[in-house]
Amino acid sequence: MDLVIKNGMIVTATETYQADIGIEGESIALIGKDLSGDETIDAKGKYVMPGGIDPHTHMELPFMGSISADDFRTGTIAAACGGTTTIIDFAIQGAGQTLREALDIWLEKAAGKACIDYGMHVAIGSMDDDRMAEMGDMVEFGVPSFKIFMAYKGSFMVDDETLYRALLRAKEIGGLITVHAENGDVLNYLINKHVAEGKKEPIWHALSHPPEAEAEATHRAVVLAGMTGAPLYVVHMSSADALEALKEGRSQGFKVYGETCPQYLMFSMEKYEEPNFEGAKFVMSPPLRPKGNSEALWKGLASGDLQAVGTDHCPFNFVGQKDMGKDDFSKIPNGMPGVETRLPLIYHFGVNEGLFSVNRFVELVSTGPARLFGLLPRKGTIAIGADADLVLWDPKKKHKLSKENLHMNVDHSPYEDVTVTGYPAVVLQRGKVIVRDNKFVGEDGAGKFLKRSPIHL
Repeated sequence: MDLVIKNGMIVTATETYQADIGIEGESIALIGKDLSGDETIDAKGKYVMPGGIDPHTHMELPFMGSISADDFRTGTIAAACGGTTTIIDFAIQGAGQTLREALDIWLEKAAGKACIDYGMHVAIGSMDDDRMAEMGDMVEFGVPSFKIFMAYKGSFMVDDETLYRALLRAKEIGGLITVHAENGDVLNYLINKHVAEGKKEPIWHALSHPPEAEAEATHRAVVLAGMTGAPLYVVHMSSADALEALKEGRSQGFKVYGETCPQYLMFSMEKYEEPNFEGAKFVMSPPLRPKGNSEALWKGLASGDLQAVGTDHCPFNFVGQKDMGKDDFSKIPNGMPGVETRLPLIYHFGVNEGLFSVNRFVELVSTGPARLFGLLPRKGTIAIGADADLVLWDPKKKHKLSKENLHMNVDHSPYEDVTVTGYPAVVLQRGKVIVRDNKFVGEDGAGKFLKRSPIHL
């Protein structure tokens, strides 16, 4: 064996047991007792888990007159330090572009910079017969998931016919449609109305994106998925009513799945009323919701009504980016950082608080995303033949999630006063140590593009 991880407690989505892991090259070659190798890492007192998979990031995304603050280098270093070894980012189709042209632009951004492995979704902005045909080419190329926006009228938003046709096509080719579910027509009206009335503080962002608009769009998408028999994945779910719409679809046997993000679990819309424009740090879409919604989302994670935790990582600096909307909430770039803090927050507030088991934690942050997005069995589990993407998790390690202790390329931390218990001690990607004691020790650009399998859920 090239490397043996000894004395650790292996934790997968279904099992917890003591064993050594033998690694040859980039893969797990053996799991057993008393293994020996050229090198050893002692994992005594630590959990050994599959590396986290973040199915929802936006590195160097041009958006609302700015570009998200993390590029593929800084963002993937931050991800690794937080225990995530794979991201799936979004190639956004621009006006007049083919899907392949959009994908090539994003692959060029990531190549030579990404420090962990990465896949891509393609976000479809306009759909014609040629794009519909091209979806099949994307699946063959290893990009089997597509994003449809039901919001952002005038830019990304598509109509119901487009969504319906995309679902039918995805079912035919082994693809998965993911949706941003908010009623874009209602949002467009409310945003324009509030701005015209001079209601321009950050709180009006939340009031322009009511939870009912998310619930209605989620219900509509779920019904269309049921009509087509196609699988559907609803991204960044933020409200109890939207979750109810998803649950209703699942109770009818529809193949509908949901993701939430830590910000919706941790905060409520009172954040928007913080003084000195501080609320702008939390402006994203969907926005933070009234108190009570986060409790429903935590229950959804515990019960299985939600299947994954992503981040929607799309950071903008408070100074120089968020303050573009100082006098108008509609000009505040939407998004916040999260790729580095996802695992620690979900472990601390989920496992430590007794809401769910450490196995359920692994399912939500790694195995579930791998299963849904065509990465199993290469990623998302600890099994012979899988990539040796591993996190040695110290359940006793305390870590304050302040800007000074994090690696995301942004001038603030939303969790400045939060100290978690449970943090990565060592992170390996394909058999190589890339993080040790919160320091990135891997190689710039060593991440590989992952061609994923067709998705049949």
